[in-house]
Amino acid sequence: MITRTPASLHTIPHTSHESRASEAFSSAAEAPSAPNDWRAQLRDVIRSPQALLERLGLEREWLPGARDGHELFAIRVPEAYASRIRANDPDDPLLRQVLPLDAETDVLDGYVTDPLEEAEHTPLPGLIHKYTNRVLLMASGGCAINCRYCFRRHFPYDDHQPSRAQWQDILDYLRADERIHEVILSGGDPLVSPDKRLAWLVESLGEIPHLKRLRIHTRLPVVIPDRVNDELLGWLGATRLQKVLVIHTNHANELDDAVAAAMTRLKSAGVTLLNQGVILRGVNDSVEVQTALAERLFECGVLPYYLHAFDPVQGAAHFAVSDEEACNLMEALLEHLPGFLMPRLVREVPGRRSKTPLSKPPLSKPTLSKPTMSKTHPGVDAATGPSASYPAGDEREPSSLNLTGIIASA
Repeated sequence: MITRTPASLHTIPHTSHESRASEAFSSAAEAPSAPNDWRAQLRDVIRSPQALLERLGLEREWLPGARDGHELFAIRVPEAYASRIRANDPDDPLLRQVLPLDAETDVLDGYVTDPLEEAEHTPLPGLIHKYTNRVLLMASGGCAINCRYCFRRHFPYDDHQPSRAQWQDILDYLRADERIHEVILSGGDPLVSPDKRLAWLVESLGEIPHLKRLRIHTRLPVVIPDRVNDELLGWLGATRLQKVLVIHTNHANELDDAVAAAMTRLKSAGVTLLNQGVILRGVNDSVEVQTALAERLFECGVLPYYLHAFDPVQGAAHFAVSDEEACNLMEALLEHLPGFLMPRLVREVPGRRSKTPLSKPPLSKPTLSKPTMSKTHPGVDAATGPSASYPAGDEREPSSLNLTGIIASA
């Protein structure tokens, strides 16, 4: 239990701080200065399944299922990302990450709306405090791109959009707990927020003596590389905090020359660059794809960090890869990559105070412990991870599910 000092004792009396906060929160409607400005690109995204299918020359037979999935979780694809998707290829790995499917409407045992139970760790709107020495701040509820496998696709962002006064409450919370050494900006995508607001927030965090590190989890520099602009580099460079930026990339095809240039600018500003991805069926569940991704990341100056086991979020079961398959893949990957390019395969288990590394048991181990069923999510085996249970009469198998199969069975 954290004993919090009354907010009144933490109020910063300097009018300069108040004026900076006022300016930061009045800047949300900054107008884009040029057509290629990141804010213009953020506004002019593909917002309908029909528009995406027509752009890629795909058959209209995909449209009904895409519309069904879109109704549950809206499609959103920036042009800069869409330009990297191969035309006329329904199984393109980038397309699979963004195209809605009718499979998203399936309600399956063990697949839930809050697979990580984050609602249990939100002492304040916009703040998740699950690990002792670090907190996660919901700096934005919006994303540049809506990924179909997102474990927060059902997250109640409307309840976690801090007002100016609530941001002060968050800062008070951080000041009161000297165990906290690291702040993670997440969302949504934190870099959707205006630079003036982020600059104010990061400056305010830097004024808290016991904070050491600022970590930013973002997909925006990958999907809209122009987001890495002079303003962003300015407030990043001005903070005393150690800076870590974790991009989210699942396939080497996402990392074009523009992304590589953005990573170079970030590294030049003294930012440590890491990548986290999710193992997804039909996207990156092969040794060849994971090897190419790790090599391309390193070419861009980014080290592989985490490869997340699939979280059993409702609406995304068609991406599921069992933990056994994932562990086998990682074992095979050891033959193709040096140790410093090996991502860590982990699962985030609700209630645990750290991520759980996944690996195959040693060959010399004579017996395996009996698998137990997760009490948190019935239908999810605590030892082997999620397994889809399709309704009676549905012959689809998650191990062989692909886009073509979904259309054929629709």
